[in-house]
Amino acid sequence: MDKDKLRRKSLDEMIDEHIGKVGTDDRDAFEEELRLDILGQTIKRIREEKHLTQAQLGEMVGVKKAQISKIENNLTDARFETILKVFRALNAKINFNVELG
Repeated sequence: MDKDKLRRKSLDEMIDEHIGKVGTDDRDAFEEELRLDILGQTIKRIREEKHLTQAQLGEMVGVKKAQISKIENNLTDARFETILKVFRALNAKINFNVELG
């Protein structure tokens, strides 16, 4: 393939093309899911850095190991209160940013 015909695309351009432009329902849903996934992965990373098992963290929070697993892998089913308890148990500082659109 001719190098002149190849064009590099930024990640934003690829997301626009395959998911949808900013402000569309599909893009909003994608970004929401991405934020939840990042939050779950952050919880897992902190838990592992503190050398805690899911069962141990669950005991600290007052939930079962399965609930911690769900939070780490898919936050859509987790209660906000439980997520706050998890961060408190991990002694993690929480900051929220709310923007009105």
